[in-house]
Amino acid sequence: MIKKIKELASKLEEKTIAYRKDLHHFPEPRWREFRTSSIAMKKMQELGYTITMGSDAISKEYMMSVPDENTLKQAQINAVNNGADKELVEKMTGGFTGFWADMKFSDDETFLALRFDMDSNIITESSDNTHIPFKENFSSCNHNAMHACGHDGHVAIGLTIAEIIANIKDKLKGSIRFIFQPAEEGSCGALPMVKAGACNNITHILGLHIGFQAENDSTIICGTYGFLASTKLNVEYTGKPSHAGAYPEEGKNALIAACNACLNLQAISRHSKGATRINVGVLNSGDARNIIPANAHLELETRGINTELNQYMEDNAIRIINASALMADCEVVIEKHGSSMSGCSSKEMIAIIKEAASYVEEYTIIIDEKDFGAGEDFTYMLAEVQKNGGIGSYIQAGVNRYAPHHNNKFNFDNEGLRPAVEVCSIAAYNILKK
Repeated sequence: MIKKIKELASKLEEKTIAYRKDLHHFPEPRWREFRTSSIAMKKMQELGYTITMGSDAISKEYMMSVPDENTLKQAQINAVNNGADKELVEKMTGGFTGFWADMKFSDDETFLALRFDMDSNIITESSDNTHIPFKENFSSCNHNAMHACGHDGHVAIGLTIAEIIANIKDKLKGSIRFIFQPAEEGSCGALPMVKAGACNNITHILGLHIGFQAENDSTIICGTYGFLASTKLNVEYTGKPSHAGAYPEEGKNALIAACNACLNLQAISRHSKGATRINVGVLNSGDARNIIPANAHLELETRGINTELNQYMEDNAIRIINASALMADCEVVIEKHGSSMSGCSSKEMIAIIKEAASYVEEYTIIIDEKDFGAGEDFTYMLAEVQKNGGIGSYIQAGVNRYAPHHNNKFNFDNEGLRPAVEVCSIAAYNILKK
């Protein structure tokens, strides 16, 4: 059966690459993945999977950093104009772009889930002739959106695995679920799906990312630990404008409040129990040089090697943000725009991946696990499964890259997709085989 899986992966390789190029050409940022979701959903329906979508797949209460209604509506129009199914897009109104697709083989309780993130980065793709997607006419056609992290490849891998599984379903027991998740960038999408039931009754779960610490196509990392817990915060300071020369005392300077916050956030004491991080990535304020700034906008994140340490950073950040408002006599509003947990892969699942990787000739360097040193909201799904007695792992599948992740020239060799398809498909078969 492993030979048949490899043959199917090879037969479907051109289709896998075509998926990736198509998705790369039409990138969609968080909660706007209408076309991506529609394309994936239609394919899964054709393969015989049962779809759960819309508000059944996303808990509205836990959605964060959702664009305004007009932005979402325009994204829906663009998606339909670019080939998305109109009826499916309408059912996703409000940003409910995530879905999962199930196939049941028997009444056995074994239930495997595979998660694939769909969203793009908010970045303008390079138009340099040395950038292969631009040179070969599949670079982004959407303004300020680009697949700069490989999620186009993830969806392509997921669709191909789903087709392989559908071809060998008579050899399998239990059930399988493919989770297509929106809004991974910013850590917004996994928690609402977990709260909607995406991981209910799941006994095994796999997440995957191409690249990162697996820096070439001969390397696979079968498990991951050291996920940093993280919180994403947006801050709005509101003061009072005034003429900076004639009546400065009548103004309340929101920029001063924001600057005080920026400086003092960096002064939060590091913790003896482990690594912590904080970063202010955005500060916008002011209208003109002779006007006291009445508004200031900050976007920041905290991180910790575990959930406890991230909470320490978050609590102190909120304290400083509020204190800075008091010092400048300004109002402040703090909104959470994303979060992730700490976590680590299960040893039992790492062993399953390692065995599967041994059948894939391209992977000559097979690493059990590595410290991730970054955040990923897949940890909500992993933790939910592990909490209920299941096992899971997060794979880093190597590809040859032309630029770092989140760079406007990010690209990878498409030949790295098939080995990732093979290892996940073989692992799925070994978990679900009769």
